[in-house]
Order: sequence, then C-alpha cells, then structure tokens
Amino acid sequence: MNDTPLHLFDAMGIELEYMIVDRRDLCVRPVADRVLMAAAGNIVSEIELGPLAWSNELVLHVIELKTNGPVPTLAGLHRTFERHLDRINGLLLPMDARLMPTACHPWMDPQRETVLWPHEYSPVYEAYDRIFGCKGHGWSNLQSMHINLPFHGDDEFARLHAAIRLLLPVMPALTAASPILDGRPTGYMDARMEVYRHNAERIPSIAGSIVPEPVYTRADYERQIFQRMYADIAPFDPDGTLQHEFLNSRGAISRFDRGAIEIRVLDIQECPRADLAAAALIAAALKALCDERWVSLERLKAMATRPLADLFLRVIREADQTVIEDKDFLQAVGMPPSKVQAREIWQHLAETTLSTQTVDPDLNRALESILAKGCLARRISRAAGAGPSREKLCDIYGALCDCLAKGEQFL
Repeated sequence: MNDTPLHLFDAMGIELEYMIVDRRDLCVRPVADRVLMAAAGNIVSEIELGPLAWSNELVLHVIELKTNGPVPTLAGLHRTFERHLDRINGLLLPMDARLMPTACHPWMDPQRETVLWPHEYSPVYEAYDRIFGCKGHGWSNLQSMHINLPFHGDDEFARLHAAIRLLLPVMPALTAASPILDGRPTGYMDARMEVYRHNAERIPSIAGSIVPEPVYTRADYERQIFQRMYADIAPFDPDGTLQHEFLNSRGAISRFDRGAIEIRVLDIQECPRADLAAAALIAAALKALCDERWVSLERLKAMATRPLADLFLRVIREADQTVIEDKDFLQAVGMPPSKVQAREIWQHLAETTLSTQTVDPDLNRALESILAKGCLARRISRAAGAGPSREKLCDIYGALCDCLAKGEQFL
C-alpha cells in the first residue's frame, strides 16, 4: 500500500448513492442486502470490485457506489460508474426492481417504509435511530454525491477548508435535485438539504449551521467541534457508539482519519455524467480559491459563518435563481459588485476555472446543459407543474430511471 500523503487536488474520491425501487410502481424496495449478497456470495456491508466499491447505507433501499480510493482524474470515470450501475440493475431485474436517481423519493412515506440496515454496523444505525428517530425524510429519504478532497497538514487543511466554506452555500444552485416530497412540490429546489439540516436538532453541535465554522487547524477542530459534539451526545450515547468523526453532520466534514474534507451538500443527479460534471467544476473553482486567484487566503479565512449560512438557506430554496448581492462574496469569487443570480456565478466559474483541454468532453457537454437549462430540480419542477398527480410523478421519475440506465440527461 502506498502511504505517500496526497496533497491538494492530487486526487479526489467520489461517492454516489441511489434508491432501489420497484420496476413498475417505483415505490422503494428494501433489498440492498440482497444486491450485495448476489455480488459477493454472502451478505456484506461493502464489496470492492476493481475501481469501485459498493456498500450499504443507513436504510435497505439505498446502495452506494464509490471510487475504490482517491482517483487522479475524473476523465472517463462516469463510464466506470455506468458499467457498475448496469451490473446492479442486472442483479435487481429478477427482483423486479431497478435503480432510481435524484436526491429524494417523491412520495415515499418514511414513517411506514423505512427499513434500517440490519447487518454489520447495525449498532451504529440503531443508536442513530434511538437518539434521533430515523423514520423521516432527512434520514431515510435522501441520496447525495460526496466529494472527498485530500489535504496534508494544517496549512493545506486551512486553505481547503476556507475555500470550501466560501463556496459551499452556492453548491446546491448547481446540483439541487429534490423539489418534491410527499407527492407534492415543497417550495424548495433542494428539499433534501432542508430536511437534512433539521436531523440533529436535538444536539445542535452535530450539524452546526451546515456551513462549517472558521476553524483552520486540526487541534482547533478537535477542541471546538469534535470534543463539543462528543460531550453533547455522551448522555444519549453512553457506550460511545457514535463518538467518531462520522458523527459530524456539517455540509463539509473534516475527515482527519483519511486526510480529506468530505463535501456533503450535493444532490444526486440523473446520471453519473451530470454528477461528475458538477464535481469537476466544483473542484476547479475550489482550486482557484485555494490558489488565491481573486482574494487572499486571509480574506477567505475571515468570512463570517452567519452570512454564508443565510445564503445557503436561500440557495436551497431558490437554487440557480437565487439573487446574490453580497459584495464580499462576489469579490471572493472574482465577480464585480452587482446583483447576480447564482447560476451566473457558476457560469463565471466555469468560464474562468475549467480548461476544455483537461476536462472530459462528455463532462463539459453535461455541464453546459446544466448551466443552460437549469439545475435538475428546476427541470423536474417544470415537468411536474404545480399539483402533479401520482401518475404524472411516476412518468417523470420513470423517465429519470431511464436516464440513469442510459447515461443520459433529463430534458
């Protein structure tokens, strides 16, 4: 095993989560353990299959695909994910099930349909359920893409954490894909993040304001975030089952155990090509910020949490159409003081940070489609209208399943 530490933007890890649904009525099907058993020969929580690994999640109707370690480039990676998705859909076919993309099931009833993973690691999930109650949309009905970006040492951590804090509030403007819950529009383009941010309200230190605090060394992070979380949950978790770095539920969590920051605010798109197009742009924009393209690192580090958190709340509601006037924010991303929509920020970042020579042409085309037509939630909302019937939603989400199977974008 190569123990050489990875530095900023040497590589990244990608994790994609998908729902398992009935092939006909698209209701959730809790059979992730059967899929993993079919692939591995026995029930496992994770199986490594060459460049990717498959693993379980909190609930039995979700399966995760992830790069088997950090990868140096995203070029061609969508095709690897597509091949593995084809294999999973093949395993699901005898079960009359299939994979569904997007970040939330549009009519799932979590109180009635949640089935927690009952095998290895189940004590962790049982502890979460006992303390917070996992039969809710924010726990059992949400699928996301996680990007893991490496760092080595406090200097690189500070630079990456400052950049992510700045950009995180507008990331859902690019990736929002969850406008519908309980069979009706929610008023949020990113309803997944709206329900997610309330998950741990019983112990507020676990998620904070979703936008991480301005903490820039491992020692300070340990003292100000980890130790506070562990102390606050201890009365509810006497065995210490949840007192690990994974307890952190901010929108970007610092994983010192793996030398990476994991970004968690990105909704799953309709196909891996769209997911990785968003990941490529986000990584390029973060690199520009880390390189102090527009403002100094000290300016980035000084950005207050409250304005960023307030912006995040507006973006999860309005996504690409969020109006932004904050002069400090706009200057930090290289835009003049003005009034712009969030989509214009991402268009600017695409034009100034992405090199068409180094990015996979397939990802460039996918990104151009997102920027031109709006985030996936916007496209789903246009198709659904104000009061969609179950039949209408079944048609739309069936089409999204087909997009996933074919590697195509929606509308």
